Amino acid sequence: MNRGLVARLACVTTGAQELGVFGERMAERWLVRAGWRVLARRFRVGHRDIDLIVRRDRTIAFVEVKTRSGLGFGEPVTAVDRRKRRHLYRAAVIWVDRFGVPGAEYRFDVIGVGLRAGLIRISHVENAFQADASR
Repeated sequence: MNRGLVARLACVTTGAQELGVFGERMAERWLVRAGWRVLARRFRVGHRDIDLIVRRDRTIAFVEVKTRSGLGFGEPVTAVDRRKRRHLYRAAVIWVDRFGVPGAEYRFDVIGVGLRAGLIRISHVENAFQADASR
């Protein structure tokens, strides 16, 4: 592979990772202001991960954060496809097995962080999808 191409790909990946981390931080701040308490950030098991795990009262939400700069890639929330939902579900099962709270209600949320013209737009979809391993 061409060294110049490898360097450009590394920059794109690093830029995308930094954008993702920034979006996760913005989503976390938004959730905390809305009364949620952060239980875990970037919970990872194998190659699966959950961006944020938060709790408010008896509800624990497994949150996937999608960050986009501009509109070229569509709405961030639509980026959580069947494969990603399956990965989130499987990671959540492991988290509940290890750290679950008796009597808690669990759900999957998606937060979209859109960056455009210096503005940050956050959209929170509660119960974005049902917990179903066969999906």
